Amino acid sequence: SLGQNVIVIVPGANLLLNFEDLKRASDVICKAKVVVCQLEINPAVSLEALKMARASGVKTLFNPAPALADLDPQFYTYSDIFCCNETEAEILTGIPVGNLEDAEKVGHMLSKRGCKLVIVTLGAEGCMMMSGDEPIPKHVPAGKVRAVDTTGAGDSFVGALAFYLAYYPKLSVEEMIRKSNCVASVSVQAPGTQSSYPYRKDLPQDLF
Repeated sequence: SLGQNVIVIVPGANLLLNFEDLKRASDVICKAKVVVCQLEINPAVSLEALKMARASGVKTLFNPAPALADLDPQFYTYSDIFCCNETEAEILTGIPVGNLEDAEKVGHMLSKRGCKLVIVTLGAEGCMMMSGDEPIPKHVPAGKVRAVDTTGAGDSFVGALAFYLAYYPKLSVEEMIRKSNCVASVSVQAPGTQSSYPYRKDLPQDLF
């Protein structure tokens, strides 16, 4: 149906990234403001990058995509922010996510596994966030738009969130998520994954 995507993963060169490459990049990783990892490279390499970042006090943002049912438990404890979509959430927890209540169950389960902050993205419904410090789940709605192609929406959201974490750290996490929702909603209004965001004149002016 309109706006739904189908993604084929061809890992190719991504799986060639190894621990030696990571070692060579250690200086950049340890001086970063935020490190974002996911699972399109070898999971052990991603986990090591999270550990390197955490050891240097760098904020870690992990997106378990494509999700693995047998994800190493250390991913939960080394992620300051653990951000997954409904499909990934179900693979990780066994809980099908069809509504906010299901997302809250996922949030509780992942928090118990050691995540500091869990974000479950819910497409047109926005996001559910839950932190270990504040276990009451919070729904952050998304604006209503006409989705043409949702390919890359999750990447847009995660990328925007990393940007706000790095450059606007004084914003509340809820506000960062609201703004990231807005960026992701822009990305779904045109076909493909190359957003026309910088060239749009009709966007909210409070994103930056």
